[in-house]
Amino acid sequence: MEYTKEALDSVLAQLEPADQTFENEIYARWDKKAKPLGSLGRLEEMAARLGGIYRTVFPKTGKKAVVVMAADNGVVNEGVAQSDYHVTTTVTCNMTREDATVTILAHMNGADVFPIDIGMKEDVQTPGVWNRKVCHGTRNMAREAAMSQKQLFKAMFTGIDVIQQLKAQGYGLFATGEMGIGNTTTSSAVASVLLGSPVERVTGRGAGLSSEGLRRKIDAIRRAIDTNRPDPEDVPDVLAKVGGLDIAGLVGCYIGAALCQVPIVLDGFISSVAALAAVRLAPVCRDYMFPSHCSAEPAGKLVLDALGMEAYLNAGMYLGEGTGAVTVFPLFDTALAAYEKIPEFEEVHIKAYEHLV
Repeated sequence: MEYTKEALDSVLAQLEPADQTFENEIYARWDKKAKPLGSLGRLEEMAARLGGIYRTVFPKTGKKAVVVMAADNGVVNEGVAQSDYHVTTTVTCNMTREDATVTILAHMNGADVFPIDIGMKEDVQTPGVWNRKVCHGTRNMAREAAMSQKQLFKAMFTGIDVIQQLKAQGYGLFATGEMGIGNTTTSSAVASVLLGSPVERVTGRGAGLSSEGLRRKIDAIRRAIDTNRPDPEDVPDVLAKVGGLDIAGLVGCYIGAALCQVPIVLDGFISSVAALAAVRLAPVCRDYMFPSHCSAEPAGKLVLDALGMEAYLNAGMYLGEGTGAVTVFPLFDTALAAYEKIPEFEEVHIKAYEHLV
């Protein structure tokens, strides 16, 4: 297929919002449950939203998947990270067994992890790593555009395709994750442009930069924006010029979730930036998104605010990989179990509560 804006627009035109009719019916059913009205708070909202997404008053999530987009970033040549591309390779391969944090947490919470090589610098033959490489890492955005438009759209379509494939295998609840040295630099650049916010406000220390390292990181982002002049009104232009292949792949995952009508959970700063890009491209994507936690990165809350979302969890996390997203998976099970099992007022011989003005 052709990887073009026109092809993407054709997909976006197929997206449909969640069905409010089912959401409303589930809220009405909650009001019949033997408990104070609305007393389970956002758990009630979660169950209702799942009904709207799945188009049923009896939602079931099916199997759970964590999709981890792995890619390298040429901007690491500017000294913006402690590590190099070898760490991207090692951690991604470790995700095929319980040698990576996200895999450990995923198995604890009943989910499977799918690491996707969408743009790692090194080639790997590790069973379990999906080879969807667009190219061997991006170019140095501080000196030129990170990628071509064709590479960008190919990465986005890769994300769409991954969600479609996994849904066909019975997965119905997704979490987003990423792995790539230097990707808080690209995410901060994208956030700065899309939010119209100063670089220093949206840029943090990532995986533990020194003060001098942070200065280099901020300088590299400023130079990337000055050199490439991304158009904040043109999301593909921003992603191609100062983004990363992992971010582009995650944008595709969010579009794929809306296309397949399945819920998808944001992780931290990087996947939230990708979510913001997806929503700017197609606002309907937001209907299928759930936040997980608020990243400790400086722009973590800024991006969630821009999305109009409030995190379910505030735990000071900033590991990435999908660790925050998979940590809230049990909330979905809890919400649906409560919705299914709590008896109605008449079943337990209690007078029903009424909504009072």
